[in-house]
Amino acid sequence: MHSEFTLTLRQVQEFLLNVSPVRPVFIWGPPGVGKSALVAQFAESLGLECVALLGSQLAPEDLIGIPQIEGGVSRFYPPSMIVRERGFVLFIDELNIASAEIQKAFYSLILEQRIGEYRLPAGSVIVGAGNRAHDAALARQMPSALVNRLVHVHLKPSHREWLEWAEANGVHPWVLDYIRARPTQLATEVPPAKEEPFSTPRAWHAVSDALLAFGDDIAPAQLDALLFGCLTRDHAIGFKAFLKQVRNRFSVHRILKGDEPWPAAPEDRDLTYFLTQSLRDLLVKELPPRDPGADARELAQQARTALKALARIDGELAQLVITENEAGQRVPDWFVLDIARELPRLAEPR
Repeated sequence: MHSEFTLTLRQVQEFLLNVSPVRPVFIWGPPGVGKSALVAQFAESLGLECVALLGSQLAPEDLIGIPQIEGGVSRFYPPSMIVRERGFVLFIDELNIASAEIQKAFYSLILEQRIGEYRLPAGSVIVGAGNRAHDAALARQMPSALVNRLVHVHLKPSHREWLEWAEANGVHPWVLDYIRARPTQLATEVPPAKEEPFSTPRAWHAVSDALLAFGDDIAPAQLDALLFGCLTRDHAIGFKAFLKQVRNRFSVHRILKGDEPWPAAPEDRDLTYFLTQSLRDLLVKELPPRDPGADARELAQQARTALKALARIDGELAQLVITENEAGQRVPDWFVLDIARELPRLAEPR
């Protein structure tokens, strides 16, 4: 399922608060974006227990129950995992991976909060979640009757919200600093090739947990295995270069001020590449789109000087500064024109 509209974790929390008490909500999103944790936090905020069912691991009898004979008639007794005396949040994860029989079994539960003769306690809330078909997940197309019984909302990661959570939950400082510098790398689209790691909030959390376990003196081979086993390849390379910057104390700000040169050794090209990307992100953030003031002019002059020095080392990397970043953003046109006057080759189309 596709949508033109997406909400952040915090916005989905507010959406659930207002909509889920009156209609069941289904949360769509890529793997590792935080759907399960979001629902658990939502239940906690209401003071309700969160009971999670995994659609991909259910059989029909897990929902409908097992029949018993009473007074000459059969009655289905619901499973203990969903029987409660007070209201709760029933979270149906991976509903769109469940078999057609399981999805049909959810019809009355989602529409009427009932399974056979058992009704959920008053005040219960039903929330579903699943990955999108184009995420290369094992998603099935939900029947139109089930789709129409749900209110659908699409979740997107927010680096600001994730950083707030990460700071409060002890995520490794290296990961925090890297995502602050390169926020577009918190999450990527799921790659079309299967069995290939890709970056998600969950993947970065895994990197943090492993770094905390290894310690800051993690061996290079172990670091490679960790990063390339969790993240998109380009992000793994970028994070390695970032750590080299941290350990060697290179800084874009010191390069701009002329306090230190660009790293020029061939073995440091990954570090130079990372610093170049960091310079581009800094200029995108700090330079106004038009009518630059004195502060912006000073920064632009420092950047031009730094780019001249970088072009003498690697013209291709210098040209990278005026290209679009991963978010489709680029430095303002007036800065590109300034560069074209002094370094015309950098402004040529790549």
